Amino acid sequence: MKISFTKYQGTGNDFVLIDNRTNFFPKRNLDLIRQLTKTKFGIGADGLILLENHSSLDFEMVYFNSDASQSLCGNGSRCAVQFARDLGIIHNQATFSTHHGVHDAFFKEGLVYFSLQDLDEIALGENYFFVNNGSPHYVTFVHNIEKIDVNGEGVQVRYSKEFAPEGTNVNFVEIDHELLKVRTYERGVETETLSCGTGATASAIVAAYAFEMGSPITIESRGGHLFVSFVKVGKSFREIYLAGRATKVFEGSIDV
Repeated sequence: MKISFTKYQGTGNDFVLIDNRTNFFPKRNLDLIRQLTKTKFGIGADGLILLENHSSLDFEMVYFNSDASQSLCGNGSRCAVQFARDLGIIHNQATFSTHHGVHDAFFKEGLVYFSLQDLDEIALGENYFFVNNGSPHYVTFVHNIEKIDVNGEGVQVRYSKEFAPEGTNVNFVEIDHELLKVRTYERGVETETLSCGTGATASAIVAAYAFEMGSPITIESRGGHLFVSFVKVGKSFREIYLAGRATKVFEGSIDV
């Protein structure tokens, strides 16, 4: 079977996107998904996204991490919205379905804005915060983020008994004046990625909650800059948007 695909990246978070509106892709074949996203042996990506028809919304996004697990992906969602626009399915805004419910998105000044659901609960642990914004996120604040062993420390938290059996993403955050520097060990990719959209969002919300940082907050990831805006109502957060660029890298086909 020959599969046509397009590769996109959002601040270095890269994805294989497939137009599956004819439902040709065997999405129950998890080994195939792992094969396609595998670096050096496949196309290589942090995740795979199927864009499908939806009965009442603009489209449905079916997302798989590179290990074939499923979750909400912020940067992947932004790339899916750009893909839908490039296919002519949408114009400047969209409402679509994901693994974590219905979300909206729009384009403004070259950026893709993706909505996340309201947050009413931020848990406090020993030297960390925990937020579930569609994906579980451990957030800890550090000094000199460049010296952090993200993979070494991240894997210990990700697989710790405290977060078993599902595990968690692990975000290390440094406050640099009005900027947040964020590095993330991603569950499902099982390594540090150049950027994590839901991780950037979780980090920004925690910074607003714990340190009174105002909206919007600029996030510096290793893959570029993201922007998180929100409305804070007491200890709750509404109208949360993740914004950043989503860029087509190349397109091709692969025989499997």
